[in-house]
Amino acid sequence: MKKKILVTYKIPPCGFDELDKSFEVIFPEEESLSKEELSMHLKDTVAIVSVFGHKLSNDIIDQAPNLKLIANFGVGYDNIDIPYVTKKGITVTNTPDPVTEPTAELAMGLMVAVSRQIGYLNNQLRKPGGVVTGVMKNLSTTLSGKTLGIIGMGAIGQALARRALAFGMKIVYHNRKQLSAETESKYMATKVNMETLLRESDIVSLNCPLTPETKHLIGAEAFEKMKDSAILINTARGPVVNQNALIKAIQNKLIAGAGLDVYENEPHIPQELLEMDQVVLTPHTGTATLETREAMSRLVSKIIRNFFDGTLTGYIVN
Repeated sequence: MKKKILVTYKIPPCGFDELDKSFEVIFPEEESLSKEELSMHLKDTVAIVSVFGHKLSNDIIDQAPNLKLIANFGVGYDNIDIPYVTKKGITVTNTPDPVTEPTAELAMGLMVAVSRQIGYLNNQLRKPGGVVTGVMKNLSTTLSGKTLGIIGMGAIGQALARRALAFGMKIVYHNRKQLSAETESKYMATKVNMETLLRESDIVSLNCPLTPETKHLIGAEAFEKMKDSAILINTARGPVVNQNALIKAIQNKLIAGAGLDVYENEPHIPQELLEMDQVVLTPHTGTATLETREAMSRLVSKIIRNFFDGTLTGYIVN
C-alpha cells in the first residue's frame, strides 16, 4: 500500500516528483485542501505537509490515526501544537536551511529602509509637493558605525551579522547559549545580557523563535530601556513583540521607528502602524522568493523520503 502524503497548501511541486512509487502525494487543486478533501484522506495519511502561518489543528491530527510525520514547510512551527503531537508519537520537522539567507536579506533591507527613510520618502515623492529638496532637508541616519543588537544568534542571526559587518556595524547579541569563541570572532560579536543589548543598540533585530518564553519578549519595559533613536526590526514572529506597546512607544517617541515583516494577528495590521511614516511594513515575506519556495519544497520532500527510509538526520524539532 502506498504511503499517503497530504500537502495542505499549494506549494511548488518540485522535489515531490522525486519520491518513489511507494508514495501517493495529494496536492490541493485550489490554494488549500478543503475540510471535505482532508476528511477523505486523513484516515490513511502517514504524513502531512503543513505550512507556516497556517494552523494545523489538533482536530485534524485526531482524524489521522496513522499519522507519523508532520513536515512543516517553514522554519517556524508555532502553527503546530508541539506538546500534543509529541504525546501522540508524531515527529515534527522544519526547513531551516533555505530560509536563512532570504530572511536575513529582508531584515537588512528593513534596517536600511527605516534608517534611510526610504519608505517615507518614496511615499512623499508620489505626492505633489510632498518633498522639498535642500542640503539640510530629508536627513536620515546611516548604519555605518552603529550598534546592531541581535536577539537570537542562530543561523539567521548570524547571516544578518555577516551583512551588518559589511555595513561597518558593531555586533552585540543575546542568546540562550554563548557562541563559540571562533564564531564570535568571525562576526566580531559580543554576547551581552538583554538589558545591555536594549540600552546600547541603535538597531534591535529579533531573530528568535516564538515560544512561551519569547512571547511579548519586547514590550513596554523593553521600549523604556531602548534609545529614543533606536529602530526595532522584526522578521521573526509577530507575538514576540507586544504590538500595542510598540505602537505607543513610537507614538511617544520612546524609539525612532520599526521595520516589521510579522504581526501579532496576521494578516491584520493595525491602522496605527499603517499610518506611521517611521515604520516600514512588509506582509510576512521574509522567505517569499521563488528560489526559496522551491528549495523548501525540495527539502520537505527529502525529509519525507529520509524519514520513511530511516535515514533522516536533523530537522526534527520535537
